[in-house]
Amino acid sequence: MSRIRTEPLGLDELLAAVCHPGAGGVATFLGVVRDVNDGRAVTLLEYEAYGTMAEAELERILAEIAAEIPGVRVAATHRVGALHIGDVAVACAASAPHRGEAFEACRLLIDRIKARLPIWKREHGPDGPYWVGWEDARCGGEHGPGARHGHGPGARHGHAHGGHPHGHGGSGA
Repeated sequence: MSRIRTEPLGLDELLAAVCHPGAGGVATFLGVVRDVNDGRAVTLLEYEAYGTMAEAELERILAEIAAEIPGVRVAATHRVGALHIGDVAVACAASAPHRGEAFEACRLLIDRIKARLPIWKREHGPDGPYWVGWEDARCGGEHGPGARHGHGPGARHGHAHGGHPHGHGGSGA
């Protein structure tokens, strides 16, 4: 199953991956594109990723959580490309013998995806496109440490989203 994809996401595939006879609890999470972020209107989101790197990191995250919480199964998919308001950007599912572990695993899953997955987010709104959370401490002058400005994934310097590439603090999850 490709976990980073351009096609719309749903839960059926994820539920099939985590459900089993010993699962007494199943938790899911959908990160959905909303119409406002930080008080600014959002009309469209674009996610970009280096696919093989993002897939590999997601596999590491899934394996970590499965190793940390006994009896848990986890699955996730993330969408890339242009997403409209209401589209699902990320889908997560976790099962465990009991609900507490399922909730914990699902929460860990989305939090680690947001913190570590190398996916970049650009919002579109009335003022044009904007790379979300893009910061570069190596830029000088008015773009000094902590400055936010419009470098994208193809930029020659910088990192994405204020220390984590995913940048889901905004309008998609």
